[in-house]
Amino acid sequence: MRLKFLSLYLITALAIFALISISRINAASSSSILVNIVPPNPAPYEDVSITLNSYANNLDTVLIKWSLGGKNVSSGIGKKSFSLTAPAAGSESIVTAIIFLPEDSVEKRMTVRPNLMTLLWQANDSYVPPFYKGKAMPGVGSEIKVVAMPEIKTGSGSMVNPKNMTYSWKEDYTNNVEGSGYGKNSFVYINDYLEDSNSIGVTVSTIDQTHSSEASVNIGTVEPKILFYRHDNNLGTIWEKVLADFHRVQDTEIVEAAPYFISPKDIRNPTLLWSWFINDTQINTPVFRKNVMPLQVESGTSGISRLRLRIENQYKIFQTTDGEINLEF
Repeated sequence: MRLKFLSLYLITALAIFALISISRINAASSSSILVNIVPPNPAPYEDVSITLNSYANNLDTVLIKWSLGGKNVSSGIGKKSFSLTAPAAGSESIVTAIIFLPEDSVEKRMTVRPNLMTLLWQANDSYVPPFYKGKAMPGVGSEIKVVAMPEIKTGSGSMVNPKNMTYSWKEDYTNNVEGSGYGKNSFVYINDYLEDSNSIGVTVSTIDQTHSSEASVNIGTVEPKILFYRHDNNLGTIWEKVLADFHRVQDTEIVEAAPYFISPKDIRNPTLLWSWFINDTQINTPVFRKNVMPLQVESGTSGISRLRLRIENQYKIFQTTDGEINLEF
């Protein structure tokens, strides 16, 4: 009976010792120390912040030493954060943190690899007149294409082909699975009529996940607008000068309307309805080009008339715009 008691005591003691050993191992485990790097994919020479957190230990009461490139640069009780400037593109910075826990020390090693990426976008179906030097802006319900142009260098200094990388796209901070994938460096979407802007982001990674870069862009919408120009029979449309309000008409003249940023891009598309008015009286355009209005001043008359144009997209109710100009004769 005494032998059984001693055996039971020995087993219990061994079990307690095992529990203590396991507890110590878990407490000092590297996986219990979490690392947060902001931004996670920095640009060259961008400020980077590294913060340590733990669900198993109180890091505010322990010594933490930081080293950069093998050189000790900072240490202190509860020093959970460290800041640095990212190196040049194609280079890397090695940051090491040693956390001196009561039962053991834990080492965390972080690699900061900066890369460049540019996001370009265009409104695929937004109209602008010929020779317009600005950007075609999207209206409500426009189709927009965003192209990612990453510049990722490997350790050897060679550039990674953008077609050989994986792209993870987000629209308004929501992952777009269909638009993401290998080699998908462009993303097409139609903006929401309930929002006046959309945030489009992308994270680009090499196949082995050793290099990555990210960027985002906020793309807003604009209201279409109508500007009027004079059309000359010999010179064509005088795009260099917009007709000012109270424009004087001499004898006969042709006024051409340019509906900036309306869709579709081809304004001859029958989905667009053109309604011309002179002093609130609707008139029909006598020519095939609906954006052109011929005018003729009757002999011996003078005064002021208001010329107004309303353009409606039959399938996009928010793609409607009005423009007007006062004409003197």
